[in-house]
Amino acid sequence: MYSRIKRRAYEIVEPTPEGDRPSHLFDTALITLIGLNLLAIALETIAPLGEQASGAFLVFEIVSVAIFTGEYLVRVWACTEDPDYAHPVKGRLRFAVQPLVLMDLIAILPFYIPLLVTADLRFVRSLRLLRVFRLVKITRYSESVEIIGTVLRSRRNALLSTLFVTFILLFMASVLMYLAERDAQPEGFSSIPAAMWWGMVTLTTVGYGDLAPATPLGRILGAVVALFGIGLFALPAGILGSAFVDELEARRSARRPPACPHCGKPIGDQASSDT
Repeated sequence: MYSRIKRRAYEIVEPTPEGDRPSHLFDTALITLIGLNLLAIALETIAPLGEQASGAFLVFEIVSVAIFTGEYLVRVWACTEDPDYAHPVKGRLRFAVQPLVLMDLIAILPFYIPLLVTADLRFVRSLRLLRVFRLVKITRYSESVEIIGTVLRSRRNALLSTLFVTFILLFMASVLMYLAERDAQPEGFSSIPAAMWWGMVTLTTVGYGDLAPATPLGRILGAVVALFGIGLFALPAGILGSAFVDELEARRSARRPPACPHCGKPIGDQASSDT
């Protein structure tokens, strides 16, 4: 009986195949609660509303923390159903230090720390902002976020290469702009690190306008850097776009029933038509 209950709890709190209605309802309820928590965090910063509805916000926080705490404890308790964390002590400890599980803990700690430790009120208010980590919990329940993580992992080498090339271009552009503008604008381009602010703004095509080249050589260099920036920052978009297409197609293929190698029809449909 105990084993069946723990197994069922594990199936509900962890991702399961489609068709498990209790697990789906659990995920939907948690996503809704996380969204309401984020809304409450934002509304609390509105001074009149935060003061007038402080009691309601406190009750909602207590209920939310109770639910999130129960969810965290159930996850740690039921994780031994996973063969990777089967040991009742070491398995749970290894499970508890997983990034998403740590985020679950960080999301509820701001509520408990003031109860356990006497601290400055300003520090306590700062800790309350850590509740925004509850947003990270939504990654457990969203297939879209899961796809993003899979895509980033699959293309990490290409993205790191692009980042490395971007840094090289940024540094070179900053050095050249520093040499071109340091005499004309000694305050704005006082050093290479200061010039790197201009380089970052220009390469990303943001263009705040707070710092701009004034010399002819500097303007020519600025135009060249801006053109390079347009092309360079389009590379990650292309890499991620192709990776998304590949991942979505792979998931669609995995969900399709096996097809007949001769006619191409799903095997199930062919068998039903033969009968």
